[in-house]
Amino acid sequence: MSAATTVQLTDDRIPLRSHLRHTGALVRRNLLWIRQDPESMADALLMPVIFTLLFVYVFGGSIGQALGGGQDQYVQYVIPGMIAMMSMTLSQGVGTGFSQDFNSGVMDRFRSLPIGRGSVLFAKIAVEVVRMLFATAVLMIVAVLVGFDITSWGGLLAAVGLATVFASSIMWVFLTLGVIMKNAQSVQAMGFLVLFPLQFGSSIFTPTASMPGWLQTFTDYNPLSTLADAARGLMVGGPVAHDLWVTLGWSAAITAVMAPVAIHKFRTKT
Repeated sequence: MSAATTVQLTDDRIPLRSHLRHTGALVRRNLLWIRQDPESMADALLMPVIFTLLFVYVFGGSIGQALGGGQDQYVQYVIPGMIAMMSMTLSQGVGTGFSQDFNSGVMDRFRSLPIGRGSVLFAKIAVEVVRMLFATAVLMIVAVLVGFDITSWGGLLAAVGLATVFASSIMWVFLTLGVIMKNAQSVQAMGFLVLFPLQFGSSIFTPTASMPGWLQTFTDYNPLSTLADAARGLMVGGPVAHDLWVTLGWSAAITAVMAPVAIHKFRTKT
């Protein structure tokens, strides 16, 4: 019997309640690791501050005029988009952390324990969601300081919830990369190639009406555009339903395709 088959049979014998208990224990382990290494939270703390100040004060005036206002108008436009941006950018951390665990031998310890292999992946996602929510809280503090007007707390919470759902689906992509790539640097490089065109070829930072036709076609199918537009509608007003359902559709499709792939790759490798 192969190692992969043995792992599959072991997982099948573990009841759901035990899977949940194992996941909780691994979440606690990952949170304790962050507590011992607070520098791992630097990106979640600094990224929303740097990007908010950069885009508001460097691009806010000119893009705000194009929106029919000024810098204040751009603040209302870009902050919901940045919630969408962070849902994608911080998701990359789950892949690099996963790769580091493989290379440091941590996964060998997990392999020797009678735990469900899926628990390891779900625990990683749960902790990255916590990091994303922390970064979102920092973003909103900075946003208020630069003039963002929170018109609907319910809309804000709904936008954060939608971004969390989408981020959770994207994390399955990076978990897969964390398994198949040789090291964390390779995961970061591949993640950059994926993230860069998706983020800047979207409506996150600027309206898409002035973009070339071929690029507008790309943005129309870009899930980050629909996520940003849905968050914008929820937080500052505007159409919501279409972008909301498209974003949820993307999230469900990505999860349905990539979660089985990530779990299979992880079971096979370990």
